Amino acid sequence: MRRSPLLVSLLAAASLGAAPVDFAHEVVPILRKHCSECHTGDKKKGGFSMNTRASLLEGGENGAVVSLVQAQQSKLLEAVVSADLDIRMPPKGDRLSPAEVSTLRAWVEQGAVWTDGFAFKQPAYEPPLRPRQPVLPAAKAGRTHPIDRVLDGWLAEKGAPTPPPADDATFQRRVSLDLVGMLPSAEEAQAFAADRRPDKRGALVRTLLARDVDYADHWMAFWNDLLRNDYAGTGYIDGGRKQITNWLYLSLLANKPYDRFTRELVAPSSDSEGFAKGIIWRGAVSAAQMPELQYSQSVSQTFLGINMKCASCHDSFVDRWKLRDAYGLAAIYSDQPMELVRCDIPTGKPAAAAWPFPELGQVDAAKPRDERLAQLAALITHPENGRFQRTIVNRLWHRLMGRGIVHPVDAMQSQPWNQDLLDVLANRLVESKYDLKAVLEFIATSQAYQSRAEILSRDAEDKGYVYRGPRAKRLTAEQFVDAVWRLTGTTPAKIELKVPRDAPSAASAKKPVIEPLVAAPIWSGDIAGGRLPAAGETRSFRRQLALDADVESATCVVTCDNGFELYVNGKKIGGGDNWADPKSFDLSSALLKGANQVVVVGSNAGSSPNIAALFFQVNVSLKGGARVRMATDTSWEWTTSVPNARGTFAAAAKAKAGAKAVEPVWQLVSLVKSEAWRKAEVRMAEMLAGVDGTSSLPARASLMKSDMLQRALGRPNREQIVSMRPNELSTLEAIDLSNGQALTSLLAAGAAKLKKRKWSSPEDLTRWLYVSAVSREPAPAELKVAAGIVGPDLSEQGIADLLWAVCMLPEFQTIR
Repeated sequence: MRRSPLLVSLLAAASLGAAPVDFAHEVVPILRKHCSECHTGDKKKGGFSMNTRASLLEGGENGAVVSLVQAQQSKLLEAVVSADLDIRMPPKGDRLSPAEVSTLRAWVEQGAVWTDGFAFKQPAYEPPLRPRQPVLPAAKAGRTHPIDRVLDGWLAEKGAPTPPPADDATFQRRVSLDLVGMLPSAEEAQAFAADRRPDKRGALVRTLLARDVDYADHWMAFWNDLLRNDYAGTGYIDGGRKQITNWLYLSLLANKPYDRFTRELVAPSSDSEGFAKGIIWRGAVSAAQMPELQYSQSVSQTFLGINMKCASCHDSFVDRWKLRDAYGLAAIYSDQPMELVRCDIPTGKPAAAAWPFPELGQVDAAKPRDERLAQLAALITHPENGRFQRTIVNRLWHRLMGRGIVHPVDAMQSQPWNQDLLDVLANRLVESKYDLKAVLEFIATSQAYQSRAEILSRDAEDKGYVYRGPRAKRLTAEQFVDAVWRLTGTTPAKIELKVPRDAPSAASAKKPVIEPLVAAPIWSGDIAGGRLPAAGETRSFRRQLALDADVESATCVVTCDNGFELYVNGKKIGGGDNWADPKSFDLSSALLKGANQVVVVGSNAGSSPNIAALFFQVNVSLKGGARVRMATDTSWEWTTSVPNARGTFAAAAKAKAGAKAVEPVWQLVSLVKSEAWRKAEVRMAEMLAGVDGTSSLPARASLMKSDMLQRALGRPNREQIVSMRPNELSTLEAIDLSNGQALTSLLAAGAAKLKKRKWSSPEDLTRWLYVSAVSREPAPAELKVAAGIVGPDLSEQGIADLLWAVCMLPEFQTIR
């Protein structure tokens, strides 16, 4: 027969001849006075909490604090009477009086009786684990979409108005950027405005999601952030990190079901193991950064919305996860037994392989590593694991609506502002067999998504959030760059990654012809006598290129052992610092009919004299069909002088200022005889032929290595998981957008291209630009200002200034 704790305590008290201690009136005041500051509510100093009876008996980092079997040996009673400064409790302030100590001792001896349901602070919210089937409110005003039924009912309870619908142009721009990351073209905008079908919005959503390549290109940025995958950076050179780029791109291209996608990352193959392997950091690191614990942190954060980083060092201070939880996941991944290490101090206790939700089953710690990982993958994607389902749909809702239902999105232990909405989305994921595109369509076809964006005041706080419609989102770095490329016609000719974007077809099955590289390796003529270039030596090389007609297209390849900067007609085109990684540039707008000057500044590296060489080749197609090719050979000239940032040599700059000019001395170059750069020569020939990176599809910023402009716009280095990029522009980012050379050069190149197009008037150009950039016609005042900027003859500098002005508009930089 079971006896209540109260009856047990009364019997114990009777046997000892002592009156029962009154917990509520005698014990609670003592604990609140002397212990609550460090050990109740959310405070768990030393991993010990006495917020509830369960937490009291659970103990802390050093084991049990209260013993019901041997009450007199309880560490709690020892601490309150000890004079040892390392043991005494409380460590500061007034000690317990003899009467208070006597009361605590009697209370522990009587079984530490606790009033049912009492807590010094009610336990934190614990989210449901298993799926839920919410009952939907009745549809209002014909709004039958499940998302709208939930939100309309919620708004009615709050007495809040239903957000009005967004206009067609706003919706088209929003959904295009959200689903495929691209602005609608002016032609697409006009066609959508003219479409009179009542379901044209739903049709547009489905059309966008059917653009598999555009979808994969766009969502690569999201998943690269979330999976710590990048194309260069810490660990990739020395083998301490491994890409999953090809696996990830193919998964997105095929719209791989999310449960399978997850299993292939949790229990990986050689193609997908980069996520699980993490980063092997150089030098000494804390125990919490061991690859096994990185696995624990990454899997729990990405797929379950759990922060195991705190718990990888000690019991978490912010939620319920403990050191043993973090190490439990790590031990599943580990090849060898692990010891619990608390704050970099070994505890001598073994880590048991386990995952944190045994209600759904548990990993067999005795199984080999691969079997343990497969078991973990199955448990994470278990149909009854509603947390897995809710975590990803919450991320997708945040991406489209600007704020998570649980927010921040990695804090899935927090209470959602609408549990039913979260469950409706999670259930849709399961019903669609884990089809992420189906969830995106589900959200984007709701009236909630298609509503006018919420207007936030400057002093708005996120605490006490009330849904009032989608929130405006800042363009990601990749979206911003893609948009500028598309507006200016400066999209690179090729991507830097070898991912299969084009599906092979009978028409395109024929392999391109790869012609041998014509460019020869050159360096300054003073090496003819056998001199080796000095470490740090810099030389400028030049060649004139005469063109008889306007340029249709022009592509160059260039590399230098060890680095270079390329100038064409006084404008800096780009540079490189690794001869094994040749660069390709589109010179279509840089080269002009008539005489052109190409200057390349080459620099050597190393710590002592060593071989150096420059390669350059440009293939030009002229209007009318003629082709011209120019490459490094013995006709090039060199000098020790170096141009300034405007591509001008000091003598020319002084002459322009009226000072006495000292012309640089130009001499003929020498050929460098060596096979050292054979690999780069082959690669440059492939690049000119359009192989390995060239595609009939436009390049996307998400498939390029990060550069100065993208970093300035907030693209992370991905050494850590990034689930939410900042939505506000920092001061440094704003300065870089205003004055940075990267954007200035891009807009200048775009202005040169736009000037070549036929515009009937400045107003014609301005209308096209506004419709293409912000999906609306310019206001009369904007037309007037724009005409003054570009001038009646559409000056190239004026067009560049107008492009900059439009790109700085908040409505261009945000998705509203």
